[in-house]
Amino acid sequence: MDETALSHGELYTVITNKAAKGKSKSIVAMIAGTSSEKIIEVLLKLPQRIRDRVEEITLDMAPSMNVIAKRCFPKATIVTDRFHVQQLASEAVQEIRIKHRWDAIDKENEEMEKAKKNRRSYHPEVLENGDTIKQLLARSRYALYKSEANWTKDQRRRTQLLFQNYPDIEQAYRLSQQLSWIFENTNEKIYGYTRLAQWHEKVAQSGFKSFNTISRTIMNHYRTILNYFDNRSTNASAESFNAKIKAFRSQFRGVRNIAFFLFRLTKIYA
Repeated sequence: MDETALSHGELYTVITNKAAKGKSKSIVAMIAGTSSEKIIEVLLKLPQRIRDRVEEITLDMAPSMNVIAKRCFPKATIVTDRFHVQQLASEAVQEIRIKHRWDAIDKENEEMEKAKKNRRSYHPEVLENGDTIKQLLARSRYALYKSEANWTKDQRRRTQLLFQNYPDIEQAYRLSQQLSWIFENTNEKIYGYTRLAQWHEKVAQSGFKSFNTISRTIMNHYRTILNYFDNRSTNASAESFNAKIKAFRSQFRGVRNIAFFLFRLTKIYA
């Protein structure tokens, strides 16, 4: 269960069948909007016996999605998508990087103004890899989204310089990667619960406000997050189907007639 925008930010809730593997019979429902009451009203039109056959539902942490799943598919296990949890951690790392980047821009502006006042030319500090501090903070963005094992040679050198100059970014990056490691290397719920508890303790010691927010969010959704370790199910199939919808949309240069676009989608995927 996920949401997608068809045109001008108009959101649709998409419910897909993972077993169809993105082919015919993938679409269960596409409903305009994200209002839980409206979506529940539509889904309850499906016979109870069919809804009771649903064993597992993967979704993000939106409260409305949780309400829909519980009301319409009472016998299904609800699984919070691990990638949405990891995305929060990645965004927290980027938040720290962006804050330092704005500080670097301010500092550079001050130094330029000072040099101009003293009638001398301004030359920013250039690091070993040829980046200025401002460029280092801007160009390290993509490396911080990736695992260290997947860094290129240039990204490795750039992040080494970044971590030397900004130890707090390294600390935040390590916390983010440790969370990913828990999901990738844990096979049982009990170990997942223990490792997440240990990660919470490290977050508390770090003092990062954004990571503390993530920690609280995980605690509020820990039951459905831990359900991931049963079958290691994710929302990847729904995200993949959303990508297909977007590719279909771009192929026709956008959506002029939403009703006809939905008709095409249902003919191919429903």
